[in-house]
Amino acid sequence: MKECKHIFLLTALFVVTTVLSACSKKETAKPVFPENHSELLEWWKDARFGMFIHWGPVSLKGTEIGWSRGKEIPVSTYDSLYLSFNPVKFNAGEWVSIAAAAGMKYIIFTSKHHDGFCNWDTRYTDYNIMHSPFRRDVVKELAEACRRQGIALGIYHSTCDWRHPDFPMTSPGGSVEREVSNIDRYTEYLKNQSVEIIEKYGPLLVMWYDYPQRFDSIRGQSVIERIREVQPGILVNDRTGAKGDFDTPEQRIGEFQDTRPWETCMTVCRQWAWKPGDPVKSLEQCLHGLIRSAGGDGNFLFNVGPKPDGEIEPLQAERLKEMGQWLQKYGHTIYGTRGGPYKPTGWGVSTRKGNRIFLHILQWDTDGVKIALPDVGLKIRSCRLVDGGEVILTPSETGYTIEFSSKELKPINTVVELETADL
Repeated sequence: MKECKHIFLLTALFVVTTVLSACSKKETAKPVFPENHSELLEWWKDARFGMFIHWGPVSLKGTEIGWSRGKEIPVSTYDSLYLSFNPVKFNAGEWVSIAAAAGMKYIIFTSKHHDGFCNWDTRYTDYNIMHSPFRRDVVKELAEACRRQGIALGIYHSTCDWRHPDFPMTSPGGSVEREVSNIDRYTEYLKNQSVEIIEKYGPLLVMWYDYPQRFDSIRGQSVIERIREVQPGILVNDRTGAKGDFDTPEQRIGEFQDTRPWETCMTVCRQWAWKPGDPVKSLEQCLHGLIRSAGGDGNFLFNVGPKPDGEIEPLQAERLKEMGQWLQKYGHTIYGTRGGPYKPTGWGVSTRKGNRIFLHILQWDTDGVKIALPDVGLKIRSCRLVDGGEVILTPSETGYTIEFSSKELKPINTVVELETADL
């Protein structure tokens, strides 16, 4: 009897150990992206579509994150909001599931905005989520959820900090000069926190910095060099004061260019942080933002602002889901493509992949659709509407002309696929 009991205990111990080991491996699994810098940059460009998340205690007031400190909200009140911040409906898995359902391949989350509040368990300041009633490490949970669902994680981290006593500028809006400050000491604080984030939650896709007040290119480059000591291949945007890896046009679609990567960041509503009653953009506006970004050879980082209880507003989530449904059918014309070869014009944009070109018809004003394609040195072998229907391809002195009936037009985007002899 004792031997049986002993065998049972050993078996139970083995099962528990195996389960725990499997869970550990799952949480520490290799990221979905390559770690080599040049390969990572190409992976990011292939991904095309990501979720931006602006969130913190300011959601309790429904005003803009960082910028409302000392403006709509007195500084003392703003800085005390975290003492009442208890987002009991926060579920990292649900956030990541919403991103996945939208067809997004990565998430960029605000670890710290200009107001200085930290959404992770940092040892460098008590002004963080662990000192709120919530007392849970949001970044840690989000990193684990991203790994489980195969979504890449990047971190937004404000270059400036209007609450930190060493930073030269303070609220409102970083417009007030401190009488006493120490930018060198603050820079070390910024570097230390950045390294802490990467070491705790990395490897990360990108460190997405913002608003480099009083940071020149030398100071900014020193931040980039410091974090690359920890993760050599990590991507960095253009807001440390230094050039970084890619540009970040805000609330507008970037210009077509193939010389330097870019990523448009835009809100699904009007405000970055949650605001009650903030209207959600139409599906057409949302999809046109994504399509025009891809056609300009850029990425589209689309922002949601979760509510103070931690839930992503259902209207925002539903709009993203609709985008995902469109991508399930037309994603091959966006993911893994590059912009062009035809530059954005009145009727829309083009994307390309191998010897295929996708024309995204976004605007029209005639009974039939007739598009003149300039000669870009390519011989077109065939032409078809992705959704079926007759299309006529005619060579011209200046390139090609494509014509089809207006009855073939789709409400938001009509896609024409060209096959070329070589590209």
